[in-house]
Amino acid sequence: MRISYKWLSEYADLPPVEKLAERLTAVGLEVEAIERMGARLEGIVAVRVLSSEKHPDAEKLSVTRVDVGQGEPLQIVCGAKNYQVGDLVPLATIGTTLPGGARIEKAKLRGVESSGMLCSARELGLDPDASGLYILPRDVAPGTPIAKALDLDDVLLEVNVTPNRPDALSHLGIAREVAAAFGRKVKFPQSKLSEGGGPAADAVRVRIDAPEKCHRYAARVVDGVRIGPSPGWLSRRLEACGVRSISNVVDVTNLVLLELGHPLHAFDLDKVAGREIVVRTARPGERITTLDGQERELDPDDLLIADRDRGSALAGVMGGGNSEIAADTTRVLIESAWFAPQGIRRTSRRHGLMTEASYRFERGADEGTVIAALDRCAAIIAELAGGTVRHGIVDANPRPFRSTSVRLRWSRPAELLGVDVSREETRRILSRLGFEEDEGEGEEAASWRVPSWRQDISIEEDLIEEIVRTKGYDAIPETLPRLALANPATPREAEVTAIVRGALEAAGFSEAVNFSFLAPGELAAFDGAARPVALQNPISADLAVMRTSLLPSLLKNAALNLRQRVADVRLYELARCYGTGRGEGDEPATEWVEVAGVLLGRRSPMGWAASADAIDLFDAKATVDGILSGLGVAGVRWAPRAEPWAHPRFCAAILGERDLVMGTVGELHPRVAAGFELPRGVLAFRLDFEALLSFARLVPRFSGIPRFPAVLRDLAVVVENRVQSAQVVSAVKSEPLVEEATLFDVYTGTPIPPGKKNLALALRYRAPSRTLTDAEVDAAHTRIVERLRQDPSISAELRG
Repeated sequence: MRISYKWLSEYADLPPVEKLAERLTAVGLEVEAIERMGARLEGIVAVRVLSSEKHPDAEKLSVTRVDVGQGEPLQIVCGAKNYQVGDLVPLATIGTTLPGGARIEKAKLRGVESSGMLCSARELGLDPDASGLYILPRDVAPGTPIAKALDLDDVLLEVNVTPNRPDALSHLGIAREVAAAFGRKVKFPQSKLSEGGGPAADAVRVRIDAPEKCHRYAARVVDGVRIGPSPGWLSRRLEACGVRSISNVVDVTNLVLLELGHPLHAFDLDKVAGREIVVRTARPGERITTLDGQERELDPDDLLIADRDRGSALAGVMGGGNSEIAADTTRVLIESAWFAPQGIRRTSRRHGLMTEASYRFERGADEGTVIAALDRCAAIIAELAGGTVRHGIVDANPRPFRSTSVRLRWSRPAELLGVDVSREETRRILSRLGFEEDEGEGEEAASWRVPSWRQDISIEEDLIEEIVRTKGYDAIPETLPRLALANPATPREAEVTAIVRGALEAAGFSEAVNFSFLAPGELAAFDGAARPVALQNPISADLAVMRTSLLPSLLKNAALNLRQRVADVRLYELARCYGTGRGEGDEPATEWVEVAGVLLGRRSPMGWAASADAIDLFDAKATVDGILSGLGVAGVRWAPRAEPWAHPRFCAAILGERDLVMGTVGELHPRVAAGFELPRGVLAFRLDFEALLSFARLVPRFSGIPRFPAVLRDLAVVVENRVQSAQVVSAVKSEPLVEEATLFDVYTGTPIPPGKKNLALALRYRAPSRTLTDAEVDAAHTRIVERLRQDPSISAELRG
């Protein structure tokens, strides 16, 4: 928020700008920038035109003499025609650099010396108008710096106000903080409100049909106003704070907004049908044209300010075009209300409207300022636009504001902060911040009534935070902890996470970090049966549902890399996924942690000795094997599996003990690949983090060096194509003397019969307590062959 130093000084005695900025930052209101408005106008002064004569050698130029306030008059050559002798105009003196970057030097124009340049509004950077000189008010003394003459000798502070401090979104709010920090008093704005004419209740009625969304709605009526431009001081004050000047009445509502922090709205009362204001929710299909000229279809959740016939404004967000203040407006209805923050936030996001009003209402406006802001606005409108403020306020207040109290134990600040804070200092700080001490809490504690503008205060620790930020965090002494810190073991989850990341990065993968949100269409392209959690207030339509898998995000990343001509991609992500299950009805949302990765491109980086082979399913399988090996997961089995995102020919489930599915590896289905603008041949894997956590053996088990030699044998069997090699290996390993069995060849073709394949295995026999004899190995080998032949799920034949 932009804060004017001059404006702020009307409400509190201020220290120098730099000290003020430093102190505000220390109390939690960070000053991000300081802008000295008059700095760009240095060297430009007001001068009075003493004479003006035609240039002797140029028809369009004049030679003027100007009074600069001291010393001899200066001679200036000028091309403008809109001034008269006696007018006061801006002069850029020699050596001045104008806002546009031009530097003024002493020069001769068609043979006549000119000691500076008389300036237009555009040359001063104030207005696009360059048709003539900028004429100053006649009461300005010659020689006055132009920044001071135009009330631009101000300093603007860009203050970063956190979302929990809506009370600081105004000059008065900042003044409260300044007064508390420097021990000074707040000078509240004063305005004399004179009422006349009939009662306001005779001119308009107010009804609230949605009290849960609008606790209070107050209105005043001003008759006989004259709409016109605002006086210079008002428009300059608004523009300095980044608000465009519109008209005197509208500008006053914005002035009070920036001054007190409470949003207001002005209606043309003659355009309010039935002279009735109804605060209600929108009806299904109802539409309204807002002040930006856009027709908007409303949601039943939207709060509407309506008259008898139609909606007139989106409550707390933006007014409607059918009741706006126009040049012929003579009767003004001023609105001051309190709207529930949650509803305003939803409406603002739903319609993409972020206004000064919605920015404050959605953070929580001050219910206690409703009437004060209304009276202040009415008084200034009557002063600047004429008219008569009708007697009384039309005030609908179905849910009156009730202040809350927070109990503070006197000993608690010292316990929490580690620094003693006396009762007197506590009382002094909290009182300056607007808190009031209640009676009757005894000697051990005090109860403090929270001011209406501090909605962020609810517990004892909040009061202590107010004390320490006002006192200064640097007041907390540096002390070593009295107790030795424990050194807990690294959590199992953290160890598994580190091993997974290390294995993937060792395999050449880079970690991706994505939003947990997706576009519904992207998730449907990946898995049409997914039931995601939908967001009520999405950031955008492309981020409207929670992802049920990490793979869609990674596929988008891969597509982006390909568009940037990165052909070899290996990406992984370890994050949470969300879903609602696959049953019917209103099910609670669930979440889980997943590890996922995508691979495409070459198997090896480009190089003179590197192969140009493309990656295949076994590269993805090797990546997963690396993760499982690093975690010490044993007894893993691979089995065919169908997944909606995977190609039917290349998809396998990773099975742990008791055939628990730990994850899936597969090639991306061509339909899914096309949906993400990817080529064929993309490999992907998904792993259940909880399963990895369950099966991981993080403490290695020592296995001694064998004392007795091994016996090596090969075994070749013919089985049907339906038989998985893992079945054969598992049957072979069931023999007690087999230490290891490795599949090293799979062959189909002549002379193997059609529909069958040859599996060749290398077997290693070893006994832990003796050297095996050939007869023992032969017997074991025979038992294995017989077991493979008799197992009906294998039915193997020994290949001769």
